[in-house]
Amino acid sequence: MKNNLKKRRFFGINIIAFLLLITITSVNGTFAQKKVTNIVLVHGAFADGSGWEGVYKILVKRGYKVSVVGNPNTGLAEDVEAVKRVLDRQDGPAILVGHSYGGAIITESGLDKNVAGLVYVTAFVPDAGETLGQLAQSGPPAPNSGILPPQSGFLWYDKAKFHSGFCADLSAEKANFLFDSQVPVAASVFGTSITNAAWKTKPSWYVVASQDQTIPPDGQRFMAKRANAKITEVKGSHLVFISQPAAVADVIEAAAKGALK
Repeated sequence: MKNNLKKRRFFGINIIAFLLLITITSVNGTFAQKKVTNIVLVHGAFADGSGWEGVYKILVKRGYKVSVVGNPNTGLAEDVEAVKRVLDRQDGPAILVGHSYGGAIITESGLDKNVAGLVYVTAFVPDAGETLGQLAQSGPPAPNSGILPPQSGFLWYDKAKFHSGFCADLSAEKANFLFDSQVPVAASVFGTSITNAAWKTKPSWYVVASQDQTIPPDGQRFMAKRANAKITEVKGSHLVFISQPAAVADVIEAAAKGALK
């Protein structure tokens, strides 16, 4: 009788311990999901993915899995498809980051099931039914934009204004390289309406470049506030993610830590 009672107590204790272990494991698993570890970076017009190298290296060093999209800049639909192909390869939730025109791309593609949050870096944040052309014209004019008239359906940035208007906080040597490696953008992207405004349902962050000569800072602040984004101001040009990669990486990391809370 006593032996049976001891056995029952023993098995009872083991069952309780097992249930506690399951509970603790479950709680730890929940906490593990509170931080996103995948980052997807999307470049804008007159640029390619290599501009993200500084931000990429910082985030990888901090333990993130980073993917850089090589969007072709041939049209909004094509660029969104390029992003979705990369999102499909993610092994869990991701933070989707867009610079400049890349903001329109992540706005349109951000409803993807693998997107946990959005980060706009000196970027356009259009609403559904809005075009980039309408958005650009509704705000203050760019003080030093060098976007040239379309050539064969594509837009290029003027050599004479590239350094001062696009990346004044970079060296002349770096500016020359970026100019010569620029990827033109289809003029059609400025007349294409957005159909999905992902920022309405996904948490958003915004990096305002206070010295931007391409997208005026006041215009950036308006778009960020409209999207209810968490705003960080950084002293820098339109290419602030190249000149201030650590500051931009910090905002992306804040999004990764806060998107699932």
